[in-house]
Amino acid sequence: MMAHERHIERHYINRSAWLRAAVLGANDGIISISSLMIGVASATTSPSGIALAGIAGLVAGAMSMAAGEYVSVCTQSDLENADLKKEERELLHSPEHELEELVEIMMSRGLNEDTAQKAAHQMTKHDALATHAREELGISELTEAKPLQAAFASGLAFTLGGIIPVLSVFVAPQEFFVTIATLICLLLLGILGALGAKTGGSPVLKPAIRVMFWGALAMGASYIVGDLVGTTL
Repeated sequence: MMAHERHIERHYINRSAWLRAAVLGANDGIISISSLMIGVASATTSPSGIALAGIAGLVAGAMSMAAGEYVSVCTQSDLENADLKKEERELLHSPEHELEELVEIMMSRGLNEDTAQKAAHQMTKHDALATHAREELGISELTEAKPLQAAFASGLAFTLGGIIPVLSVFVAPQEFFVTIATLICLLLLGILGALGAKTGGSPVLKPAIRVMFWGALAMGASYIVGDLVGTTL
């Protein structure tokens, strides 16, 4: 008799940590740097000034995104560790009460009392802390905070997204820079929105349109502000 092949399911939730940081970083890089450069371009005709603004914004933005993501995820990690330590103390000093809590959780998920009792005993015997972390606190390997991974993904994605409008100032004719940069960045935002949705297993059209809309709004606002300020200085 042939052995059954093992069925392996691939789930999109496994990608949530790095995907969120990467999509956010790239999206922010494109919108922030393109809006900054378009705003400057509406106020000055100096290619070097526009390029300098873009490069400075790119470096500052990438560092800011990485640092912000690192601090944010570290805070989440600190909270998780504090909850785990508290749960560990409760398991040590009140194991019966914790077992009762686990039984109640199992019953709230559809198990009858007898099955819930057996499941709670077996899961506690296997790994009490991991069981309570997952079932009571919602902490597992999939949701575990990874600060360095998130910071690196966010900073790198911002750089990759923001470098496109920076490069465009060197290849686009000055008189058409705003139009070309806007079209390129809107196209990239649409591709990014669709790619992020597809990677996450979602329909691609609505996320692509949503990202392009907010990008166009940001670039339009920056252009208006730059034009108004440029005429008064």
